[in-house]
Parts: sequence; structure tokens; C-alpha cells
Amino acid sequence: MSSLRPVLAIRAATVAAVTTATAALFTLVPATAATAPAVSATPAATVVTTPVQPVVNSSLTFAAPAAAVAAAQTSLSPAASRASAMQNALGKLGTPYRWGAAGPSAFDCSGLTSWAFKQAGVSLPRTSRAQATVGTPVAKANLQPGDLVFFYKPVSHVGIYIGNGQVVHASTSGQPVKIGNVSAMPFNSARRV
Repeated sequence: MSSLRPVLAIRAATVAAVTTATAALFTLVPATAATAPAVSATPAATVVTTPVQPVVNSSLTFAAPAAAVAAAQTSLSPAASRASAMQNALGKLGTPYRWGAAGPSAFDCSGLTSWAFKQAGVSLPRTSRAQATVGTPVAKANLQPGDLVFFYKPVSHVGIYIGNGQVVHASTSGQPVKIGNVSAMPFNSARRV
């Protein structure tokens, strides 16, 4: 037993030193209960470290403040607003027609035009007849992409001119938003907003 005393004394001193060093280390580096290893009175043969895992949240989204978006949209030139409205309407090709619908999942003719221009920062009246009174009149021969084109007498249909004698419009029940020829319907007038 006496031969074991020096070994036990060395062992006790080692355990005390490791325990003291471990305790000192954990007081210098705060850890949470979930990540801190338990400190035991037994000597450690190896040092165990817990790897730090980065927190990745792929669901984070960033959005510009509404006021900044509105300011950017209203600062578009009229030509840029018309081009944007035309692209917005073209982006809805194939969307169902529904009378009285103003999007974004269904449209009637004036619902499509008012929605498309609203996305570009331009407010239009809701009906085709009221839209036929805004902006500047344009002759059929002078149509430019983004112009509003009205059909029938009195006005009862509207589309957005996209060039090459074509309009994007929400035509009628059973037909989705589509591209059609200006000459396929009785032309009434056109306006540039």
C-alpha cells in the first residue's frame, strides 16, 4: 500500500490540476448549458472540443421599404413606366379571365391594364371606358409599346400595345390573358399615359 501512495498522490495532484485548469478555462470562455461539457473530477486523457457550427437560415428574405419602392417606381420616366406595365401584363399570359377581377390571379380587360400600370407606379381608373379618358390621345398609326388600345363603340375593351400590331389583353370568359392582333377587334382609340 505504501508503494501506491506516491502514485495516488501524483494522480490526485494531476486530477486537481486538470480540474482547476478546466474550471479556469470555462470561466474565461462562457458557454451555454447546451454546449458546455461537464467538468468531472477524473483526469482527461484527451481534449474534446465541440466544433462551432455556423447558423444558416435560408428562409431569410430582405425587402426594400415600401416608401423606397414607391419612390423608385414614381421616378420612372413615362416611357419606362409604359414599358414596365407592358412587361407586367406579358408576365400574366395564360392567367384566367374573370369579369370584374383585377389580379393577380385572374383579370378582366381593364383589371389587367390597371394592375399592370399600378405595378409600374401609375394609377389608372378601373374601367376601360374611364381609362379611355386618361393620358394623351394617340393615332393608330403612331402606336408605341405600352400604349393603351381601346375597342368597340362605346369603349368596352382595352389592351396594352406590345408592337407589331399586337396587344396583350384579357379578352373574354373562357380565354386567358393572351396576345391578339389590333385588327382582330373594332379599334376605337388609343391613349399614352
